[in-house]
Order: sequence, then C-alpha cells, then structure tokens
Amino acid sequence: MAQQLFRLGLVVNPLAGIGGPSALKGSDGAEVVAEARRRGAEVRAGERVRRCLSALRDRRQRMRILTWDGAMGADVARAAGFEPVVLGAPRNAVSAADDTRAAVRALAEAGVDLLLFAGGDGTARDVCSALPHPLPTLGIPAGVKMHSGVYAVTPEAAALVVGQLQDGALVGLVTGEVRDIDEAELRAGRVNSRWFGDLQVPAEPRWVQHTKIGGRESEPLVLEEIAAEIAGRMAAGPADDLWIIGPGSTTAAVMAHLGLPNTLLGVDLISQGELLASDLDANGLLERTAGKQPWILLTFIGGQGHLLGRGNQQLTPELLRRAGRDHLVVIATRSKLAALEGRPLIVDSGDSDLDQELAGYIAVTTGFEDQILYPIG
Repeated sequence: MAQQLFRLGLVVNPLAGIGGPSALKGSDGAEVVAEARRRGAEVRAGERVRRCLSALRDRRQRMRILTWDGAMGADVARAAGFEPVVLGAPRNAVSAADDTRAAVRALAEAGVDLLLFAGGDGTARDVCSALPHPLPTLGIPAGVKMHSGVYAVTPEAAALVVGQLQDGALVGLVTGEVRDIDEAELRAGRVNSRWFGDLQVPAEPRWVQHTKIGGRESEPLVLEEIAAEIAGRMAAGPADDLWIIGPGSTTAAVMAHLGLPNTLLGVDLISQGELLASDLDANGLLERTAGKQPWILLTFIGGQGHLLGRGNQQLTPELLRRAGRDHLVVIATRSKLAALEGRPLIVDSGDSDLDQELAGYIAVTTGFEDQILYPIG
C-alpha cells in the first residue's frame, strides 16, 4: 500500500525582513522597501526558506509542495531539490499583500496538511485574514517584527516540526496569537502592539516561539541596579572602548542611567559615556567599528527568549564575529528569565555556523554584582 503524500503549502513574502539590517524597524510599504534597497539591503526570506526546505530534502519522495510561482515559493522549492505544484502567480513582478492572501486562499482550498509561510508579523496578518477556515499553520521567521506566537524559532526548527507531522507524531494544535505593531509609531520609538486574530499552530514548545510579553513596571529598582553595574564596567574599561547598545527597554535603562538619549527600538553606539551615533543600520555599525573591538549590550525578547535575529538584524554575523562571544553582554531581570520557564535563549543570526558557535552557557547580568549562567540553545 502506497504511503500518503504529505501536502505542504508554501507561501513566501520575498521582501520580508529587508528593512531590518537597514534599521527601518520593518518592511511594510513600497517606500520602506525602496529606502532599504537604497541603503544596500538584500532580500533574505528566500534564503531562510531554503534552509528549512534543505533540511527536508530527504523527505521529498513522501512530500508534495504546493505553492505560488516565482519568489513566492516555486523558485526556492526547486533550488532545494523539490518539484512543486504551482497553483498561481503574483500579479506583478514584485509581489504584494494581495498576492499573499490569494495564495493562502488557494492553498487552503487545495487541502494542504500544513500551511508554511515565510515573513514577519505583517505577513502573519495577511495569512490570518485570508484563511477561509482553520488550518494548521506555521511561520518561518523572516521578518523584522515577529511578536506573534506562530513562528518556529529558526528555519531549521520549522523543518523539524514538519518532519514530526509527516511522520505521524502526536503533535497537538494550539491557538497562536497574531499580533502586529504600527511601523510608523515603531520608528517614532513607540510600541503599539495589537491583537489581530489567531492561527492554529503545532503544539511543540521546543521549536515554536511564544507570543512576546512586555516588561513589568514593578521592576524599576532592579533595572537601575543592572544599569549601575553595566555603567561601572564601561567606566572601568579602556577609554577607547566602543559599546553597541541593542534595542529594548532593559538596555534603555542603561542609557537612561548614563543620561544619554536612546533609540528604544534601534541600535546606538557610545564611548566614554558619550553618544557617538544613534539608530545605526548594519553598514553604519560595520563602518564605525572597523579595526576596533566592540562590546555589544543585549537583552532578549520577554516570553520568547530570542537574543539575536528578532528586531536587531542590524547586528549582522560579520559584526558579531568582530565582537566575539566574550564581548556579548546580556542583561535581564530575574523575573524576565523566570518567565522563560527554563527554555534556552535563542540565536537566529542568519548564519547557522555562527549560531552553533554562540550556543552554550552565557553570563546574564541580573543586578548589581549579580549574574546568572543561562543557556543559549
């Protein structure tokens, strides 16, 4: 008796994430995409999908990929060794949200077993709005904003979940929130996260991220202690030390302690207690740190545990290697760590070899002269 083919629906937003390395806080809108290209940004979604599908190549005899033509799925599926069934094509050379919604509707009507999409929270909104009926869905993280609880933690993790489903493992379904942030407000330094709907996602907590949670307003004293500790380290170091300050309210507390303006959702550069540059993009960071040994101050996304690859794509693999693991300084409150319930921190830099190099235990500063060893998965 022939085995039943696993029918995998694939939708790719080719422009997802293009604004991240350019410090544009998102990729929504033609003007933002044009500005990202002007700054030299390259598309990254296709490569992340290729990583996922390459991990599934040995399964292709028992799998059929149904997708949309060109960069919306067919190209990368063929590049990964599959022969996809193409159900349609984008209306123009550059795909738009309407094309994503059309593809989602067609794949749902074709009866796929799992809808796999690549993009960020804007793409998740389009998927959610277009589904005519509940369907198991999973996102390959490829955008800038990924606060929704519908993504695998990495492209390879998405492949692991697909493999489990194909093998008939007892993988349950849970409701994953689709959330999105107004990009205009985000660029102005204000976070306005809204709930837009729910998707059915595989219940696999090792490989599927949680919805982002906000900080707790009851912790200002702890944040001040963390800030005082980091400020002391900066003052004790060489006078020419460069410190790259990653995004987030936890790192913002350090900047406030130093009396410096801060880009809440961007990356700043400081030295000797002075602000050298604000809201730098990937190229700006590389130029400013050329020939130097930078420190990188980071925190992770509350509830999810992502340390790299979510909202800080300005920190490219080249920059991270320039800094080195020993010059990554991670800060968080103990309650923020406790909310992870033992799940490791996640790095998704876009370079799988680098992610492996960064894995292991790292010291997390949780207060004044207080550190905890915590694993990076």
